[in-house]
Amino acid sequence: MAAAASRSVHLQRCMVSPAGRHSASLIFLHGSGDSGKRLQRWIKEVLNQDLVFQHIRIIYPTAPARPYTPMKGGISNVWFDRFKISNDCPEHLESIDGMCQVLTDLIDDEVKSGIKKNRILVGGFSMGGCMAMHLAYRSHQDVGGVFALSSFLNKTSAVYQALQKSDGVLPELFQCHGTADELVLHSWAEETNSMLKSLGVSTKFHSLPGLDHELSKEELEKLKSWILTKLPGEIERQNE
Repeated sequence: MAAAASRSVHLQRCMVSPAGRHSASLIFLHGSGDSGKRLQRWIKEVLNQDLVFQHIRIIYPTAPARPYTPMKGGISNVWFDRFKISNDCPEHLESIDGMCQVLTDLIDDEVKSGIKKNRILVGGFSMGGCMAMHLAYRSHQDVGGVFALSSFLNKTSAVYQALQKSDGVLPELFQCHGTADELVLHSWAEETNSMLKSLGVSTKFHSLPGLDHELSKEELEKLKSWILTKLPGEIERQNE
């Protein structure tokens, strides 16, 4: 029943179309209490321009509103529930698994529109990055890559358990984290990175000195470069 209920959820989303022919897609998940539209606007403010590519469609979905335990059960737009904001507690797997099913529909929509699975990237900021790691490493190990900005996985994450049973090639992880982050500690991100690396994930980790729990221009520029190495345009692909 839970799976059927999850499948009936249609996520609101805002999209940025590519300037040219669409040949790849990027799913960018916001942090807790945010929305796809606000994340798109925040990125534009940080970069002083829209994040746009010649050939990549960017999809910014919005998480449905649900009770969120760290807000004493208050309603918030979150991808899943947490028992608390800590890396040393169990994951709320029921809500994570339900959302993995909902987000699978987004990936399926891109594939139906003619985009190969290895030309799709998934990632996000904070909770969005955590959600993306669950989505890719547990359910969609054939996507083109994963990015996590100011994100972490719990010490006993189901992601680690899934990767222990995996023997295929895994999508690369791009991670950025501010050293001054007081909400999601830099050490939690480092630990996540080390664990994933030990389980066979190829990773790129960028520490951003003095950055709190936020986005920075340097970080987004690094992300843009990484996106283009993972999803090159047609001219670059022909030259390879």
